[in-house]
Amino acid sequence: MRGVRKSVDDSFKGFVRAYGNVIDAVTNPLQLFLNWLEALFVNTPWFIILAAMVLIVYLTSRNMRIVALTIIGMLFIGFVGLWEDTMVTLAIVTVSTLLAIAIGIPIGILMARSDRAQSVVNPILDVMQTMPSFVYLIPVVMIFGIGKVPGVIAVVIYAVPPMIRLTNLGIRLVDREVLEAADAFGSSPRQKLFNVQIPLALPTVMAGINQTIMMSLAMVVVASMIGVGGLGKNVLQAISNQFLTIGFLNGFALVAIAIIFDRASQAYGKRLQRHTEVVHG
Repeated sequence: MRGVRKSVDDSFKGFVRAYGNVIDAVTNPLQLFLNWLEALFVNTPWFIILAAMVLIVYLTSRNMRIVALTIIGMLFIGFVGLWEDTMVTLAIVTVSTLLAIAIGIPIGILMARSDRAQSVVNPILDVMQTMPSFVYLIPVVMIFGIGKVPGVIAVVIYAVPPMIRLTNLGIRLVDREVLEAADAFGSSPRQKLFNVQIPLALPTVMAGINQTIMMSLAMVVVASMIGVGGLGKNVLQAISNQFLTIGFLNGFALVAIAIIFDRASQAYGKRLQRHTEVVHG
């Protein structure tokens, strides 16, 4: 086993040394986008960010209680001096969620259209969801080094499984009678997917986005070990130095963001569900 481990580790390190420049070139656009979004969130005046969040939450939820919760939560974060760190965390979670959606939805669609693909991907997802989150940091650090981009990649790996699973589930749960009607009208597989299956699966897909956001927020704290800033870094420092107050305040800030995102996305999913329900008289 010692020889096998040494062989695998040496091969891995050799691959990274040989293709290090290529890896840096591939991840550079992600680094630039993350830096731009972080600078946008941090440098924009707080009241503009708050107004934009309130508008987004209202448009998605149409619920004034959730809007009031958003205002109270964000004002609390600013009052305790964690606004800038929260904006850094929001930038990281936003980029991670967008990447997870871009990766998860196509794979979920592939699984829904092919039982063979589902049989191959499902065991991989099982391993990803049962693997301790700290383990993801080892290959990420070996390949990409330490910094924000490796942290984002670790967050995406941890958060993408529910996006894939729920996209697959949502498409597979579309009523067969609806699909037969689409076939009867001569719809092509592409038309059936984009005009029938995906619109009807949107509530389930939104549940996947909700879970992805929640898991991204949870992983941000772990990813702070490899250079991700924001609230996660503060929590890690509080653990290292036994700062109880700092740890709890940053934890409450993460909880406030999680509750806002959770309530808004759930409300939007329920609205989509009501719109897609067919009431039979």
